[in-house]
Amino acid sequence: MLPTYPFAGRTYTYNPAAPLDISLPLAPGEDQVNCFWAEPVQFDTIRVGSFVGSVALGGSTNYQRIHVTPHGNGTHTECYGHISPDPAITLNQCLRRFLFVARLVSVAPRPQPNGDLVVMLADVQAALQQQPNRALPEALVLRTLPNEAAKRHRHYSGTNPTYIEPALAEWLVEYNIQHLLLDLPSVDREEDAGQLLAHHAFWQYSAQPRREATITELIFVPDEIEDGLFLLNIQITSLELDASPSKPVLYRLSLPAA
Repeated sequence: MLPTYPFAGRTYTYNPAAPLDISLPLAPGEDQVNCFWAEPVQFDTIRVGSFVGSVALGGSTNYQRIHVTPHGNGTHTECYGHISPDPAITLNQCLRRFLFVARLVSVAPRPQPNGDLVVMLADVQAALQQQPNRALPEALVLRTLPNEAAKRHRHYSGTNPTYIEPALAEWLVEYNIQHLLLDLPSVDREEDAGQLLAHHAFWQYSAQPRREATITELIFVPDEIEDGLFLLNIQITSLELDASPSKPVLYRLSLPAA
């Protein structure tokens, strides 16, 4: 018997032994995804007196320090603390549930008159209309097209990468979609004079902040994962920061055979 999960008045099954990891790993070196001029991830071996934290170097155990910038290195999840002056607004305090029903849709961004590539609300709506049982869940996973493998290693800084139009963020709020995941460095333009229109629209900050809402950036959804309905598990570290390296995992939801 497979476990079940209810959604939109129906009961779906999923296979917990068939996870679909859509995160990008954190590893040292230049050949890793990077954005917003963050330094590459670095692992340092701890040395104390005669102790060396490396078995390869003669130590009894491996013991390392990690240098990482959550917003710039690999897959990360953020809360509205990202745009708030209050240091008490942390992802660890805001994200208290970790399982959600999610829809995966694939959308090609549109070129704008200024040369930008933007994911448009109309295209996301059209992609959702093509799916059966179009009830909107708590989470939306956006895969941009073309889905190049280079996304796994791309250095985005200074390239003005694709972003979403603020109207899309506003629409997600209207339909109470709490979690947005996408394979881009940011929902907003790389350099927008600090406006962060999509961030502000999605979190409704500062009028009525959506405390439990999150944005997960720099995911990668392989081509073999087809658009549709999934159970989403957002895994984070318990850092008291506005963002954390994260590991979103999908499980395909299916209706039991009649």
